Amino acid sequence: MKKSERLNDMTRYLNNREFFNLSDLMGKYNISKSTALRDISSIEHLGMPIYSEHGRHGRYGILKSRLLSPIIFTIDEVYALYFAMLTLESYQSTPFHLSVNQLNEKFENCLSKKQINQIHQMKKVLHFEINQHHNVSRFLDHILKSILNESSCKIQYLKDNQAKSYHVQFFKISARFGQWYATGIELNTNKYRVFRCDRITRIEEKEKKSHFSIDELLSRSLEIYQSEKSIDFEVEMLEQAKDIFYKEHYPSMKLEHGNKTVIKGFYNLGEEEFIANYLMRYGHYVISVKPESLKQLIQDRVENLLNHYQKL
Repeated sequence: MKKSERLNDMTRYLNNREFFNLSDLMGKYNISKSTALRDISSIEHLGMPIYSEHGRHGRYGILKSRLLSPIIFTIDEVYALYFAMLTLESYQSTPFHLSVNQLNEKFENCLSKKQINQIHQMKKVLHFEINQHHNVSRFLDHILKSILNESSCKIQYLKDNQAKSYHVQFFKISARFGQWYATGIELNTNKYRVFRCDRITRIEEKEKKSHFSIDELLSRSLEIYQSEKSIDFEVEMLEQAKDIFYKEHYPSMKLEHGNKTVIKGFYNLGEEEFIANYLMRYGHYVISVKPESLKQLIQDRVENLLNHYQKL
């Protein structure tokens, strides 16, 4: 490990500690005592507030009031972080209290003029496909806080232009096509639900701890989602259809390919039209569909679409 890499790693290592001994660094990085002393001196010059406690059991300490000490990134790492940050521009809201424009300005203030020019050139040729929405999700930070606290929420939610109330324990926030979604368990019915975050009009976090841990909900989410009356489906495809599947699919589906390429999964009652619409995008790649009721539903939807265009 080069010295610069070692110092960078050592800075991250010490940021999580209040005290350390020379032997900690010597053992972790396989370095001599004199090298460890020189490294400590170098890290101090980088801005980490280290002090020493003398005596028989002497050790080093790091001031509790410190800010996170500077971490050294390579220029390629800087570029990667910069463009990862730009993906937030497609979202009108985030779970974090920040302005992407201000974050972008602050980031560029840390770079040289040459690096800024390089980034601006890269922005002209690097394109990230985004779906811009103007829907504001006001309570993303509240939802995230409740998840981390493992607490439940009382929410008011607009569904079919009507306000409805739910008592929910959220356990996941996800983003899809520029839109935020929150997944949780409706505690009155123990049903798995996904809420569009911009449709949540009010939220109240309850202080009482919920019965479920986040790890439990995440590990059992698919099991909880699947109802007792769910319907299994199996659709055989041409091998070329794999690309469509990888671009978009859902947790209730899986792709098996060997001698055959098959999408297997399940859907709950009431989700038939959603599954039919999803499978229609595979077009002529479809070889067979089971159950027959799902095949019939797809045929009906194709005929309705054909009738619509014939009337235009």
